[in-house]
Amino acid sequence: MGKKIWMKQYASKMNRPLRSRIRKTVHSSKGSAALPVIIQFNHKLTQSRMQALHKHLGSHVMSVKHRIPMLNAVSSHISMKCLERMCCWEGVHKIYLDDIKSISLDIATPSIGATAVKRSRGLTGKGINIAVLDTGVFPHPDLVRPVNRIVAFKDFINHRKRPYDDNGHGTHITGDAAGNGWLSKGKYRGPAPEAGIVGVKVLDINGDGYDSTIIKGIEWCVAQRKRLKLRILSMSFGGPVTTSCKDDLLCQAVEKAVKAGLIVVIAAGNSGPGRKTIESPGISPSAITVGAVDDRRTLTPKDDRITFYSSRGPAPCGKIKPDIVAPGESVISLRAPGSQLARNFPYLRFGQQYFVLSGTSISTPIVSGAAAQLLQSCPSLSPCQVKARLKKNAIRLGLRPNIAGSGEINMRFLLRK
Repeated sequence: MGKKIWMKQYASKMNRPLRSRIRKTVHSSKGSAALPVIIQFNHKLTQSRMQALHKHLGSHVMSVKHRIPMLNAVSSHISMKCLERMCCWEGVHKIYLDDIKSISLDIATPSIGATAVKRSRGLTGKGINIAVLDTGVFPHPDLVRPVNRIVAFKDFINHRKRPYDDNGHGTHITGDAAGNGWLSKGKYRGPAPEAGIVGVKVLDINGDGYDSTIIKGIEWCVAQRKRLKLRILSMSFGGPVTTSCKDDLLCQAVEKAVKAGLIVVIAAGNSGPGRKTIESPGISPSAITVGAVDDRRTLTPKDDRITFYSSRGPAPCGKIKPDIVAPGESVISLRAPGSQLARNFPYLRFGQQYFVLSGTSISTPIVSGAAAQLLQSCPSLSPCQVKARLKKNAIRLGLRPNIAGSGEINMRFLLRK
């Protein structure tokens, strides 16, 4: 069967980015290049079904990179011929391009009221564990002194056992959420300085990661949530939206995580200021999607302004996004020595142990840390209730909802308890 004929016949079984990649591959010198894909099946993927699939493929070999039971899927790199055979197998629901997501990088804690809440009510995120899905986490003194709060580490990139961060982004945002300011005498700390940290490395040294790897990270968090007492997932990365929320595999994984009881906080992206620039998986309906404001290094939100780069809504499904905004401009947090960011941007160093970064990447963990404060106060809250309370008590900025959501996060409402 000719390429154009089978592509047209099975177009509904391939998502738009995959069809686009195929067209580019066909018209380039890389016509025989293997395609990174995620294959979603109609039913639970049993051993017998996998055997039937391999029998159907015949001589076209498919090696499985990741098994993703959460979505009845596997990821692989397959040839064009193998893809054609895969499309005509009745057990296949849809085949997606295994795309790449990247980090959303382009005085914060006091400005959202988190410090006042800590001083008045002792809410520090203690007893709440946050999973940071990112480039890893370096055991910075602000995370491991006086006690080590890195309760677990899982590496889906290099499969190392001990915590590390070769990029540096993950360490910075972990500090944004839960650094305790050990080396700065408490000056540079996150909203939840006593929260536990679960580092999940799903992005490589360049800050990039395949969708399938990120989904495996989410799936692992869901599976380990009770053992690790996980309550919050923080994800500061994204990529272009190419389909609806319903047809986006990352969004499907996020929705599964929320349904399992996890609060998922995601960066809106740095593709603003245009409309409909929210990135995936920030378009997920149940996630808390976070945009960025510049707090101008003051404690009052009256002079805060939405940053030009903060992505705007609505999401493809028509849902208002972002849900909330938080400080994300020139935020000082933890530096991972020897990491790519530390080597390439020495001028962003702040002293020996800290680093200055901006972006919705940074505003996202600040909201994650704030959510940990709320959960410490009210442990029985569901993800939906946490999202509703944060939005209800946000400070209105006088901007349209698809620019600033419900407003800027404000934890001072906990002082009324």
